[in-house]
Amino acid sequence: MTQYIAWFDQLNMRDVASVGGKNASLGEMISRLSQAGVNVPNGFATTTLAYREFLQANGLVERINGLLAGLNVDDINALTAAGKAIRGWVLDAVMPDAIQAAIAQAYEKLAADSGGDISFAVRSSATAEDLADASFAGQQETLLNVQGLPHILAAVKTVFASLYNDRAIAYRVHQNFPHEKVYLSAGIQKMVRSDLGASGVMFTLDTESGFRDAIFITSAYGLGETIVQGTVNPDEFYVYKRGLAAGKPAILSRRLGSKAIEMVYADKRSSGNAFTLTREVESARRNRFSLTDAQVEALARQAMIIEQHYGRPMDIEWALDGQDGQLYIVQARPETVESRAAPALERFKLTGSGNVLAEGRAIGSKIGQGTARLIAGAGQMHLIQPGDVLVTDMTDPDWEPIMKRASAIVTNRGGRTCHAAIIAREMGIPAVVGCGDATASIKDGVPVTVSCADGDTGLVYDGLLPFEHSVADSGELPDLPLKIMMNVGNPSHAFSFARLPNQGVGLARLEFIINNMIGIHPKALLEFERLPDDLKQSIGERIAGYASPVDFYVDKLTEGIATLAAAYYPHPVIVRTSDFKSNEYANLLAGNRYEPHEENPMIGFRGASRYVSPDFRDCFELECRALRNVRDAMGLTNVEIMIPFCRTLEEAAQVTELLAAQGLKRGENGLRVIMMCEIPSNAVLAEEFLQYFDGFSIGSNDMTQLTLGVDRDSAMVSQVFDERNPAVKKLLKMAIDACRKQGKYIGICGQGPSDYPDFAAWLYEQGISSLSLNPDTVVQTWLDIGRLSKR
Repeated sequence: MTQYIAWFDQLNMRDVASVGGKNASLGEMISRLSQAGVNVPNGFATTTLAYREFLQANGLVERINGLLAGLNVDDINALTAAGKAIRGWVLDAVMPDAIQAAIAQAYEKLAADSGGDISFAVRSSATAEDLADASFAGQQETLLNVQGLPHILAAVKTVFASLYNDRAIAYRVHQNFPHEKVYLSAGIQKMVRSDLGASGVMFTLDTESGFRDAIFITSAYGLGETIVQGTVNPDEFYVYKRGLAAGKPAILSRRLGSKAIEMVYADKRSSGNAFTLTREVESARRNRFSLTDAQVEALARQAMIIEQHYGRPMDIEWALDGQDGQLYIVQARPETVESRAAPALERFKLTGSGNVLAEGRAIGSKIGQGTARLIAGAGQMHLIQPGDVLVTDMTDPDWEPIMKRASAIVTNRGGRTCHAAIIAREMGIPAVVGCGDATASIKDGVPVTVSCADGDTGLVYDGLLPFEHSVADSGELPDLPLKIMMNVGNPSHAFSFARLPNQGVGLARLEFIINNMIGIHPKALLEFERLPDDLKQSIGERIAGYASPVDFYVDKLTEGIATLAAAYYPHPVIVRTSDFKSNEYANLLAGNRYEPHEENPMIGFRGASRYVSPDFRDCFELECRALRNVRDAMGLTNVEIMIPFCRTLEEAAQVTELLAAQGLKRGENGLRVIMMCEIPSNAVLAEEFLQYFDGFSIGSNDMTQLTLGVDRDSAMVSQVFDERNPAVKKLLKMAIDACRKQGKYIGICGQGPSDYPDFAAWLYEQGISSLSLNPDTVVQTWLDIGRLSKR
């Protein structure tokens, strides 16, 4: 390190005071992690001494401090005027000869070492940036595709001036960092040709729940600014760390983004001073993933190395070079929101309903309400009042001073790592990003409710809807003689629900995955080439990004099951194979082509009868493929299988034989196969059914309706429906006793224990081995059973 210049490969995290957090981190990775497989482009940084001497030589220190002293950053007009004035002073200042000469010498060496006609990124790196307790993300400037020494010198001054962007001034005040104690370094780094490839952001935890065993990756074509700025809806991937470390396929889920635009190099001969431009992405590229599975896993491996080195969750920017095909890390900082959040049993639940005005990606799990304020640009920021809901096309860091006033944020564009999402998480407010048409569908001045409490999809409702907000205090939960498990069907809830006290998932329904993540009848995917053209087109749009129609079905099932399994590993996750009725299957796309009309589908073509029928067996085999992928290929052997609605011993024999033929044989690789005990015949012949299964899970809803002859969906006889009826209890006791006699699993996954604490107590007294409950009743039921067990 010289007085004014430091090369990245000579830096480490002890040099934050000299080159800022970002440049110190780049140096740390180059010097300490290159041999371990982390790939970072080399470069150099100007020192903070160069920045201080630049200001002093131009007489700017006193002028700047004097203008900022006493500035009210919540006065938007005063903040804007002060920031503009200071940036003007810096840009008009003259670079001292010694500093300019040092930059020129280092630039010429870097250009010569890099070879060819290359360009550079000039990035800001502040001493109060990328810290463990405050990110300062996006507060200063980054300039891309900068070529030639004159442009490099101009870019360095632009970076220096950006320490006084309005957003940066306001952020420092809100974070209690004195302006005069924050210094800047400019990093000059060889550009990765991601304009010809792809780029994005990855976090070494789930940004919404704080789940630590997954890596979350976003990706889009072109330079990474589109993702950071939120101008593009990127592809998204989750990668399971344990699977990756074991050398197994580890991608838990994939989500295809629209990727409508990309940022690429500009032709400076025709674009004046512009270094980059954005352009539309053609349809064919939009409809495929911007990374291969191998590239996703290669990125995740670099992320794990970085996290292990720093010893904390990390926020990492990466780029795929379209020329050499290599993946590079261009920035890494500590993640500063979820990694510091205390595990809270905080729950929001919408209790009313209303017209949905817009939907997009949910950020956080809260509900916010207020008056919608449509803001077209920074010039209208003064219109936002405390408690308003900010609705806009997209935000950028210049908006930070007023975003803290909002009760929620809604944007047309952006993904889960865009600026609006990052700021919303930091402020602890809900946001719905990437809605597409929020500014058209939501009117200014109307009251709205923004709900992110229902998983991955965030919804904006017309009006102020009622909702519940609770914070459970689990305290010290007692040890119990039975297991408390959860009913979880939605994979997008898996990571957040896993933070609740639990001993696994007693019921994971495939129906949610099929209905919400697939939405197409499996038979139509098996017979895709024989479908009418209009139906093929509709299905083709949904399966974009996947190798074939059948691969889409199997892969989506695999993703949903794997996400649930990873969230609760090593606890068991009991996956119930599909239990749609014929009318429900008919509601899927193309479903009416294949489903019979039944007067009473509740007791019709469902469960095991479907699986062994020639009309549906090939569809069930797709479910088996997905289960085999998760257990055998991905190594998530905590997945167990549950067969619903098995009416007869003959069906029991047939379905277990079918599973074995599909590579899912009881006992192999630790596989348990459970049967839903939900038909009176199951309880009456419990000992016989158990010859084919490793235990029962009681389905109290169906058992009650079939025992009492009550349609559970009929309001006219709803008063008769009660799981606590003596006839129902007698059958359940028969099933429990049979399992206990044979030493096999016996649990319950019906609604009854969640609704009736006295029913849960009765089941405990009968010796049931697990209760699988709705997540919102887990803590209270656990405490209730704990009190019972002490009697």
